[in-house]
Amino acid sequence: MSHAPQQHRARKRFGQNFLRDLGIISRIVRAIGPREGDRLIEIGPGQGALTEPLLEAAGALEVIELDRDLIPGLRVQFFNYPDFVIHEGDALKFDFTALKGDGPGLRVVGNLPYNISTPLIVHLLTMGDAIADMHFMLQKEVVERLAAEPGGPDWGRLSVMAQYYCQVEQLFTVPPEAFVPRPNVDSAIVRLTPHATLPHTADDPELLFELVKLAFGQRRKTLRNNLKGRVNADVLETLGIDPVRRPQTLTVAEYVAIANRVAADQKGGTQ
Repeated sequence: MSHAPQQHRARKRFGQNFLRDLGIISRIVRAIGPREGDRLIEIGPGQGALTEPLLEAAGALEVIELDRDLIPGLRVQFFNYPDFVIHEGDALKFDFTALKGDGPGLRVVGNLPYNISTPLIVHLLTMGDAIADMHFMLQKEVVERLAAEPGGPDWGRLSVMAQYYCQVEQLFTVPPEAFVPRPNVDSAIVRLTPHATLPHTADDPELLFELVKLAFGQRRKTLRNNLKGRVNADVLETLGIDPVRRPQTLTVAEYVAIANRVAADQKGGTQ
């Protein structure tokens, strides 16, 4: 058995909210379904609320923790697990591909601080080859954006990027009272599973996401306006896309088609 977690004042600058509800913790662990032999990576273990049941189930776990004040407590708490490894550092700068090496795909989990959740997910999406799946607790509105469908109010740049790389499943909501300190918003659990084969392949993914960012620059404006100077209206028409559509009505496949046409035209020197 592990020792009780040490008391630690949550730090605002790290966006820390520690999970305390045992029912929610066991539900998250069931959703992850850790097994022996899994290469589990936990981002921001905090005081070890998820860490302990994950270690119990899988027997091995690596954690990435930025707050060095928490690390001695984690070492004490899990000293009797020989396959518990702490990486001290910033997950936003972490090379998950190098961490995987020649081993099995990483199963990444974490109760992500609200202030880094979106850039961290973007960072991880580009390393899909190294990752088997991801389970995160996030601000509910971020999960709704990840799992949104075209045409809805939550469909945007993050939705397109996440769904280009992954199958996204919104699992369940976590109320504020499950945490200490209590956040001002609801949280939710999301599962991201990288596609074994991309359903729609961009010839230049960087170009795709540059165009998606431009398209969603002003949601109330038309594609013609937002992509002006980058994609001509007649190019959109030849792809069967009406230039007066709003950016939130386009599917991932349509954005990929636009990007691939622009990439082809650039290669041919006609754009």
